This record gives sequence, structure tokens and C-alpha cells, in this order.
Amino acid sequence: MAAVRDVEIDPEGTFKYILVRLQRPGGEERRDIIRGTKAAEFHNHIFEKVNPEMEKLGYECKCLGGGKIDHNSKDKKIRVFGLSTGYGKADHSVTVEILKKVYTDYEITWSDDKK
Repeated sequence: MAAVRDVEIDPEGTFKYILVRLQRPGGEERRDIIRGTKAAEFHNHIFEKVNPEMEKLGYECKCLGGGKIDHNSKDKKIRVFGLSTGYGKADHSVTVEILKKVYTDYEITWSDDKK
């Protein structure tokens, strides 16, 4: 699983994101990753891109929910909020912990606000 990056999000702006659980078929090892991009009109567009990529690497994917990320690289701030109509709200506290591993010098917050 080390070959898969924990976080792949756009470097700037406000965009949709999903929290995805990776697991080997029949295996115990599992890991949660974050994917988000402005290019996605809907949360399922992100999943439809990441799922085949992970299947090629031998992983099963499950979307745990979604929301939005507001990424301000100039001020080194990330805000996680909102929800996915199709997948439900991701556990934003889990998302923040994963983001903190990658964006170590950022101020990262979350809320249940819709905007």
C-alpha cells in the first residue's frame, strides 16, 4: 500500500473530495486515502477515476463519504466541510488527520457547515 499516496488534492481552491478505504481482497490490511479535485462536478466522478486505478494495483475501494475542501496554499490553510449527496458526509475528523500527515505546516480545520 506504500505505493499509493495518502492525499491527492488540487493545490488551490474549493473543490469536492471523497474519503476512500483501500483493502486487499480478503486481506486484513486497509488504509484510508483522500482524493479531491475541481475537475469533478459530482463526488462520484472522483470515485469513478480512483476506483479503476486502485483495482489495477489489486485493491478494493469503498467510498466512506465526501465533502468539500477549501485549500489556500498561500496562507497554508485547509478547511474541510460539507457533505456528498450520493455518498453522505465523510468523517471530517479522519480526513483532517490524514491531511495533517501530508500538510504538516498547515492550519487544518473542519466543520459540519454546508458552505
